[in-house]
Amino acid sequence: MAVTATGGRLRKRKLKAAINVVPYIDVMLVLLIIFMVTAPLLNLGTDIHLPDSKAKRLQTPKNPVAVSIYANGTYALVADKTSQPMGADDLKAHLAAVNEQSGGDLVVLINGDRTARYQTIMKGIDIVNAAGIKKISLLSHPQETAK
Repeated sequence: MAVTATGGRLRKRKLKAAINVVPYIDVMLVLLIIFMVTAPLLNLGTDIHLPDSKAKRLQTPKNPVAVSIYANGTYALVADKTSQPMGADDLKAHLAAVNEQSGGDLVVLINGDRTARYQTIMKGIDIVNAAGIKKISLLSHPQETAK
Protein backbone atom coordinates (compact mmCIF):
# COMPACT_ATOMS: atom_id res chain seq x y z
CA MET A 1 0.00 0.00 0.00
CA ALA A 2 1.09 3.51 -0.65
CA VAL A 3 1.88 5.89 2.15
CA THR A 4 1.26 9.67 2.09
CA ALA A 5 3.67 12.33 3.35
CA THR A 6 1.77 12.55 6.63
CA GLY A 7 2.03 8.81 7.14
CA GLY A 8 -1.58 7.91 6.25
CA ARG A 9 -2.40 5.11 3.97
CA LEU A 10 -4.14 5.62 0.63
CA ARG A 11 -7.07 3.38 -0.10
CA LYS A 12 -7.56 2.17 -3.63
CA ARG A 13 -11.09 2.16 -4.87
CA LYS A 14 -12.50 -1.19 -5.83
CA LEU A 15 -13.70 -1.52 -9.41
CA LYS A 16 -17.39 -2.11 -9.87
CA ALA A 17 -18.25 -4.83 -12.31
CA ALA A 18 -21.75 -3.62 -13.11
CA ILE A 19 -23.43 -2.66 -16.36
CA ASN A 20 -25.84 0.21 -16.63
CA VAL A 21 -28.89 -1.58 -18.05
CA VAL A 22 -31.25 1.42 -18.17
CA PRO A 23 -30.51 2.25 -21.85
CA TYR A 24 -31.02 -1.41 -22.80
CA ILE A 25 -34.39 -1.47 -21.05
CA ASP A 26 -35.42 1.70 -22.90
CA VAL A 27 -34.52 0.15 -26.25
CA MET A 28 -36.36 -3.06 -25.35
CA LEU A 29 -39.52 -1.16 -24.41
CA VAL A 30 -39.45 0.85 -27.64
CA LEU A 31 -39.08 -2.35 -29.67
CA LEU A 32 -41.89 -3.98 -27.70
CA ILE A 33 -44.19 -1.06 -28.48
CA ILE A 34 -43.25 -1.17 -32.17
CA PHE A 35 -43.99 -4.90 -32.38
CA MET A 36 -47.26 -4.51 -30.48
CA VAL A 37 -48.42 -1.83 -32.91
CA THR A 38 -47.34 -3.61 -36.11
CA ALA A 39 -48.45 -7.16 -35.21
CA PRO A 40 -52.19 -6.55 -35.77
CA LEU A 41 -51.39 -4.97 -39.13
CA LEU A 42 -49.87 -8.19 -40.48
CA ASN A 43 -52.45 -10.01 -42.56
CA LEU A 44 -51.50 -13.68 -42.58
CA GLY A 45 -54.48 -15.14 -44.41
CA THR A 46 -56.95 -13.80 -46.95
CA ASP A 47 -59.73 -15.22 -49.08
CA ILE A 48 -58.87 -15.20 -52.77
CA HIS A 49 -61.28 -15.32 -55.70
CA LEU A 50 -58.81 -15.52 -58.55
CA PRO A 51 -60.18 -14.75 -61.98
CA ASP A 52 -62.08 -11.58 -60.97
CA SER A 53 -59.90 -8.53 -60.52
CA LYS A 54 -60.16 -4.75 -60.41
CA ALA A 55 -56.39 -4.41 -60.65
CA LYS A 56 -54.88 -2.14 -63.23
CA ARG A 57 -53.34 -3.76 -66.24
CA LEU A 58 -49.60 -4.39 -66.08
CA GLN A 59 -47.26 -4.24 -69.03
CA THR A 60 -47.46 -7.36 -71.15
CA PRO A 61 -44.36 -8.70 -72.88
CA LYS A 62 -44.16 -8.11 -76.65
CA ASN A 63 -44.33 -11.82 -77.47
CA PRO A 64 -46.21 -13.32 -74.54
CA VAL A 65 -46.03 -17.01 -73.80
CA ALA A 66 -49.05 -18.25 -71.93
CA VAL A 67 -49.94 -21.58 -70.41
CA SER A 68 -53.64 -22.41 -70.30
CA ILE A 69 -54.66 -24.74 -67.48
CA TYR A 70 -58.07 -26.32 -67.95
CA ALA A 71 -60.41 -27.58 -65.24
CA ASN A 72 -59.76 -31.23 -66.18
CA GLY A 73 -56.00 -30.79 -65.59
CA THR A 74 -54.83 -30.56 -69.21
CA TYR A 75 -52.42 -27.90 -70.43
CA ALA A 76 -51.98 -25.86 -73.59
CA LEU A 77 -49.06 -23.69 -74.64
CA VAL A 78 -50.22 -20.43 -76.22
CA ALA A 79 -47.51 -18.71 -78.26
CA ASP A 80 -47.75 -16.57 -81.40
CA LYS A 81 -51.57 -16.61 -81.13
CA THR A 82 -51.69 -20.39 -81.53
CA SER A 83 -52.67 -22.89 -78.88
CA GLN A 84 -51.02 -26.31 -78.67
CA PRO A 85 -52.50 -28.85 -76.24
CA MET A 86 -49.76 -30.91 -74.59
CA GLY A 87 -48.91 -33.00 -71.56
CA ALA A 88 -46.91 -31.91 -68.56
CA ASP A 89 -43.57 -33.32 -69.79
CA ASP A 90 -43.92 -31.79 -73.26
CA LEU A 91 -44.92 -28.46 -71.74
CA LYS A 92 -41.87 -28.45 -69.49
CA ALA A 93 -39.55 -29.30 -72.41
CA HIS A 94 -41.04 -26.62 -74.69
CA LEU A 95 -40.89 -23.94 -71.99
CA ALA A 96 -37.28 -24.83 -71.14
CA ALA A 97 -36.32 -24.51 -74.81
CA VAL A 98 -38.12 -21.16 -75.23
CA ASN A 99 -36.57 -19.88 -72.00
CA GLU A 100 -33.10 -20.84 -73.20
CA GLN A 101 -33.67 -19.07 -76.54
CA SER A 102 -34.80 -15.91 -74.76
CA GLY A 103 -31.69 -15.83 -72.59
CA GLY A 104 -33.39 -16.96 -69.40
CA ASP A 105 -35.56 -13.85 -69.12
CA LEU A 106 -38.88 -15.34 -70.24
CA VAL A 107 -42.15 -14.23 -68.63
CA VAL A 108 -44.91 -16.85 -68.66
CA LEU A 109 -48.54 -15.93 -68.18
CA ILE A 110 -50.74 -18.51 -66.47
CA ASN A 111 -54.31 -18.60 -67.78
CA GLY A 112 -56.17 -20.76 -65.28
CA ASP A 113 -59.76 -21.84 -65.78
CA ARG A 114 -62.16 -20.34 -63.26
CA THR A 115 -63.60 -23.75 -62.40
CA ALA A 116 -60.19 -25.43 -62.03
CA ARG A 117 -59.16 -26.56 -58.57
CA TYR A 118 -56.44 -24.54 -56.90
CA GLN A 119 -54.20 -27.61 -56.75
CA THR A 120 -54.50 -28.00 -60.54
CA ILE A 121 -53.32 -24.42 -61.05
CA MET A 122 -50.45 -24.94 -58.59
CA LYS A 123 -49.30 -28.07 -60.46
CA GLY A 124 -49.18 -26.00 -63.65
CA ILE A 125 -47.15 -23.29 -61.92
CA ASP A 126 -44.77 -25.97 -60.60
CA ILE A 127 -44.25 -27.31 -64.13
CA VAL A 128 -43.45 -23.80 -65.41
CA ASN A 129 -41.08 -23.24 -62.49
CA ALA A 130 -39.39 -26.62 -63.10
CA ALA A 131 -38.64 -25.46 -66.66
CA GLY A 132 -36.34 -22.81 -65.14
CA ILE A 133 -38.72 -19.87 -65.48
CA LYS A 134 -38.75 -17.50 -62.52
CA LYS A 135 -41.11 -14.77 -63.83
CA ILE A 136 -44.65 -16.11 -63.68
CA SER A 137 -47.84 -14.03 -63.81
CA LEU A 138 -51.48 -14.98 -63.36
CA LEU A 139 -54.05 -13.73 -65.86
CA SER A 140 -57.51 -12.60 -64.85
CA HIS A 141 -60.47 -10.93 -66.53
CA PRO A 142 -61.50 -7.51 -65.33
CA GLN A 143 -64.52 -7.62 -63.08
CA GLU A 144 -67.63 -6.16 -64.65
CA THR A 145 -68.72 -2.97 -62.93
CA ALA A 146 -72.29 -1.70 -62.79
CA LYS A 147 -72.81 1.45 -64.81
